Amino acid sequence: MTGTPALDALLASITAAPDAHALFADTSARLRRITPFDAAVWVATDPVNGLTTAPVRVENLHEGGCGTYWESELFAEHVNLFRDLAVAKVPVAGLREVTGDRPTLSPLYRGFMRPRGFDDELRAVFRVDGQPWGQLSLFRERGRPPFRAADIAVVQALCTPMAQRLRAFGLPAVTPPSAATAPGLLLFGAGGELLSLNDEARDLLAEMPPGPAAPTPLGIDLPLPVWILNTAGRARLTGAASRIRVRTTAGRWLVCHATCLRDAEGRTGTTALVIEPAKPAEVAELIAAAYELTPRELEVTELVARGLPTADIAARLFLSPHTVRDHLKSIFDKAGVTSRGELVAKLFTEHREPLAAPTTVRVLDAAS
Repeated sequence: MTGTPALDALLASITAAPDAHALFADTSARLRRITPFDAAVWVATDPVNGLTTAPVRVENLHEGGCGTYWESELFAEHVNLFRDLAVAKVPVAGLREVTGDRPTLSPLYRGFMRPRGFDDELRAVFRVDGQPWGQLSLFRERGRPPFRAADIAVVQALCTPMAQRLRAFGLPAVTPPSAATAPGLLLFGAGGELLSLNDEARDLLAEMPPGPAAPTPLGIDLPLPVWILNTAGRARLTGAASRIRVRTTAGRWLVCHATCLRDAEGRTGTTALVIEPAKPAEVAELIAAAYELTPRELEVTELVARGLPTADIAARLFLSPHTVRDHLKSIFDKAGVTSRGELVAKLFTEHREPLAAPTTVRVLDAAS
């Protein structure tokens, strides 16, 4: 959907955003003028599983109720779930629209929206090539009209460009070494409360960008970002391991993985979450996606990283050597390199360079 000057300008601004923080801030300000809303949550997600990661931008949602919002996606029998929108034909929907103007069917409406004066929520998943790179919640207060088809069409027009731009921010950067000398470990109780953590976890948490966080019962000033809580919560809910990649304010990639611990009788209770610097191979797929490599080009790249010559790559992939060379030329052009060594260094080795701006923010009264 294009054609209006305001929407065309919004779409152009997305492709020009210098970083994810600016992307969320500018898009939100411009979108508010086209499709008015009273509060918003802009989230980047790990494209593998759709879990929340940094950056997060929260507008006009005061502290105290955010826990209910975040937990509803994991634990409530909710409607209009992000994970359903991620695979829907149209990845945008309004709560009143999907419930036939019966929002009380939603626990999020009953427990979070109605007590805060919100009457409707529009949700969207930013996806491209089948992967979710971000998501959005817009809220309207009582007295405003609910979100309808025209609003959905505007937000739908943003979904692919937003995903493409978020994907592009995965390009490699050079970062300083971490203060942590070993993996960080956090232990959560059966109710999701933080029980204990090691010193390395404190150091790694200090590298996280600021964002929505829950208070801890440990009597210390330790923010636990929502992406940490959601990762542990997903493991606790499903009983399966859960993992996200997070980029720190210094530009380094961390991997956070959670798993449930079982007692001698096989019962789950405690959840362990480990934070550690991501190995190059753990973020190579994000970097490859940022360069917009096709699935076949990624396969070729992985075999190049293993040191295979052209003939062996062709045999492995049932391609001709000429086709492999064509793929390599395309890969080199996209990554801005001229040799296999440069390519492997760019995608599969550690990089060290600070980011230009913070990546997470909470704002109130963001009516610009």
